[in-house]
Amino acid sequence: MRIAFYAPFKPLDHPNPSGDLVIAGGLVDHLIAGGNDIRVMSRLRSRWIYWKPWLLLRALIQRRRITRELARQNVDLWLTYHTYYKAPDLIGPFVAAKLNIPYVIFQGIYSTRVRRKWQTRPGYTLNTRALLAADLVLTNRQADLKNLRRLLPDDRLHYLAPGIHPARFTADPTVRRTVRAGWRVNTVPVILTAAMFRADVKTQGLIWVIESCARLLGQGHDLRLVIAGDGREKARLVDLARKLLGDKALFVGLVPRQQMAEFYNGGDLFVFPGINESLGMVYLEAQSCGLPVVAFETGGVPEVVKNGQTGLLTPLFDQNRFDGAVAALITDPRQRQRMGAAAAAYIRENHDLEKNYRRLEQLLREVKASHRDKSNA
Repeated sequence: MRIAFYAPFKPLDHPNPSGDLVIAGGLVDHLIAGGNDIRVMSRLRSRWIYWKPWLLLRALIQRRRITRELARQNVDLWLTYHTYYKAPDLIGPFVAAKLNIPYVIFQGIYSTRVRRKWQTRPGYTLNTRALLAADLVLTNRQADLKNLRRLLPDDRLHYLAPGIHPARFTADPTVRRTVRAGWRVNTVPVILTAAMFRADVKTQGLIWVIESCARLLGQGHDLRLVIAGDGREKARLVDLARKLLGDKALFVGLVPRQQMAEFYNGGDLFVFPGINESLGMVYLEAQSCGLPVVAFETGGVPEVVKNGQTGLLTPLFDQNRFDGAVAALITDPRQRQRMGAAAAAYIRENHDLEKNYRRLEQLLREVKASHRDKSNA
């Protein structure tokens, strides 16, 4: 298939790593590997575009240029990755309608609460128009599917579980020994955590982990905390860890995604609360490498971590329950091993990207055929 592609929230080559980029990149890579012709039509980032008139003008210019360009290229459909009220798709619906091709959204989000505020109502309206124009909206979150059903019928919606390539994230005893030797740890339980050091819930979550480890050390538990990531809040986090944990904490910097499997192999469990986390690719990756997870039972986390089976999820901001979950795993190697094995098996069964995206390709072909039949009727 010849597919016109656009990511209004963040272009594929955006310099700041995030779960959104990982998912978008994986989607495009899979489609290309399957022999599809993917054409990235725009790099325009539409974040808060309705309050940026110069970007609105660029969007109007680009959609006319793209329409003329694609009219000569005979594309099969338009695929937009991730449209929501902060970054609505202003290009795809217009171009698809002009060319009479299917318009498909992957990871569309619908929220009615934002229509109540004047600051976000324009984004709500523009995003709603994009969703209503779509022949098919795919989502990888059950909560988003529930909200989308308030706007669209079931025959225009489909859920695809988020996924990774499990073969790229596997447990390797040799790698484990090498990594732990570099970290200068032996039999001490190693807690891993990872996030960008942004001035938002990511840093708030890292602070939560650091403080939890400090309380556990104060209770007599032995542990090491290894933190991956980088960003503006680094100095603040390093100072806090030095103050509360001393030499029990290690910052390893920003780890490239292709090296994250090595990072996970060095640990015994992965701990990150996931405040307002939509999905959290790190949970999938850590579990695939055989690590049990400790996190909050909130947002999209329960969709990728099976509480009591592949990890322990606790109520939001419940300090005692969270500390207790971490303590339970660092003091019980057998439970860690049992949950870790279950986690690796769970990812391979339910969150294999290749398996899930083969279904996506089938859906795209069906949308293409259905649109053609309607046009010929």
